[in-house]
Amino acid sequence: MHIDIISIVPDLLKSPFDHSIMKRAADKGLLSIDVVNLRTFGLGLHRQTDDYAYGGGAGMVMMCEPLDACISELKSKRNYDHVIYLTPDGKTFNQKTANHLSCMENLLLICGHYKGIDQRIRDLHVTMEISIGDFVLSGGELAAAMVVDAIGRLLPGVLNDETSALTDSFQDNLLAPPVFTRPAEFKGLKVPDVLLSGHDRKIDEWRYEQSLKITKERRPDLLDD
Repeated sequence: MHIDIISIVPDLLKSPFDHSIMKRAADKGLLSIDVVNLRTFGLGLHRQTDDYAYGGGAGMVMMCEPLDACISELKSKRNYDHVIYLTPDGKTFNQKTANHLSCMENLLLICGHYKGIDQRIRDLHVTMEISIGDFVLSGGELAAAMVVDAIGRLLPGVLNDETSALTDSFQDNLLAPPVFTRPAEFKGLKVPDVLLSGHDRKIDEWRYEQSLKITKERRPDLLDD
């Protein structure tokens, strides 16, 4: 999979992709990520990428010309399955969307700033709009990093045990059950006997029951789906 990310502050995205699982995915040749500096396409001597909003009001808007030039150049080199804009008014990102996007070959992510991007770019180029929650960040870079991480870890071969991702929270509309490791007793608290039994069917039943219990308590809305 290849992912391009358009940003006016590309340095924000260096660390998330240079460590841990995302670095492993890149080292294995399973995921390549390029962060494109939008200011390269900025206007004038100062590489301007934003301007005042028509109609007045506080805040700046990311301009059409730099974004269109950047997106058009990238599209001339690669066919994208989706052009994704990270925005608070997009559809809330979830595991189902991550699963869907992990099956794609090429994605382009646009990191918004200020009051967002000119609507005409959304109309001309964007095929999917994603929000990571009902709150506002200073820019789309952190949201992009989260989306890429959620997608990248699902790619076959990225995780040492590929079945691990299949048992994560939300994969089956349930939250994950409690997990334990050694020692078997810690400060008077013991690992449930069933997990030490070696009885796979009973362990699976216990985990399912715990997932259902936790989901009912914390996220009953998931069960409605």
